[in-house]
Amino acid sequence: MNETATDAPGDSGMRPTPPPPLVPLATLIGREIRSEKVERPIVRYGHAGLAKRGEDLFLIKTDCQRIPGNPSSSFSVFAIFDGHNGVSAAVFTRDNLLDHVMSAIPQGIGREEWLQALPRALVAGFVKTDINFQRKGEASGTTATFVVVDGWTVTVASVGDSRCILDSQGGEVSLLTVDHRLEENEEERQRVTASGGEVGRLNLCGGQEVGPLRCWPGGLCLSRSIGDMDVGEFIVPVPHVKQIKLSNAGGRLIIASDGIWDTLSSEMAAESCRGLPAELAAKLVVKEALRTSGLKDDTTCLVVDIIPSDHSVMQPTPKKTQNKLTSLLFGNRSQNSANKMTKLSSVGAVEELFEEGSAMLAERLGTDFPLKTSSGHYRCAICQVEQAPNEGISVNAGPYFSPSSKPWEGPFLCAECRAKKDAMEGKKPGTARRAT
Repeated sequence: MNETATDAPGDSGMRPTPPPPLVPLATLIGREIRSEKVERPIVRYGHAGLAKRGEDLFLIKTDCQRIPGNPSSSFSVFAIFDGHNGVSAAVFTRDNLLDHVMSAIPQGIGREEWLQALPRALVAGFVKTDINFQRKGEASGTTATFVVVDGWTVTVASVGDSRCILDSQGGEVSLLTVDHRLEENEEERQRVTASGGEVGRLNLCGGQEVGPLRCWPGGLCLSRSIGDMDVGEFIVPVPHVKQIKLSNAGGRLIIASDGIWDTLSSEMAAESCRGLPAELAAKLVVKEALRTSGLKDDTTCLVVDIIPSDHSVMQPTPKKTQNKLTSLLFGNRSQNSANKMTKLSSVGAVEELFEEGSAMLAERLGTDFPLKTSSGHYRCAICQVEQAPNEGISVNAGPYFSPSSKPWEGPFLCAECRAKKDAMEGKKPGTARRAT
């Protein structure tokens, strides 16, 4: 059995406020010790999968630390990457995404500030990973479902159609991700066409249309992914992000590629493994998917249990009828909802802290991002490269850098990341190779 224990910015005007001074490590550790008065949960996990094409990859890292050298600041990361058109994008994302996310979080901040900064850092990390992979000039792409567990707080970022669900101790099954499939997601279809892409089915001889809706050029069924430079920049790497806080009763996460979800509903997956240890639960989810439809695709499942320290396994809970208030909280919501770190009232075992799914970087990076560094330069909100002010531009500024365009309204972007932002929004030709 695998397990680990975890512990339970700027001015938008012309003269941005400098970032706060660095805090000594001993001071940060002292704060952590004094603030952690609540019981720490235990995190146990299991993995199972079967390969058909060999393009599913996963990441399990339980020894991450917000403060290097301080075990009490530990957190865990679990992720699944479902590659297509080769495994290259999935490998690159697995190896680099975590570092890119962590580099976008300000240094010298406490745990609560770190958790509040995490959703924005996830957006920056996903986009930076996409930019760096596209420099390799390869056509491969990948979904990414990336889960950070810090104490009772769970933060999920995703692009594509791999999913993460929560089976809470109250018996509710909740979807923590949004599927970015063109067939099911009307908002994403509208965004893609507005940005310059075409959405339609595969045309056979005689004009017959078959299969799911795809984006052309390229023929991808997804509206968001990492990589896929042969499709177009309107296929964006900007993730849907949801952050929740469990009660001290805990809960179970099931993270899986579409080889599972094409066959099983969220409820079926949760019910197939309730009351079992995480390692066995993951195997049973995969077994149930194969029993239903056979091995038609790569099939990968991670099960993560977040439980009180006095429990050895997740306790089985009866399925509870979903009430209307919970349905409103966890049902299908607009991807353009604008919850700005507002804590909602607890419903059952879960408190929602944050949710945002917009594909617009100006909305995702916000206006309160620290700009100026101690060297007097400005740090790009995505790639973290420091540049002189005249070498970049605000994410919300006009198309030209001039005093009248209010260039410091929002986070600073270097020229390359600004070009990426404009291409994703259809404001200028992207750098992607167009398929013929």
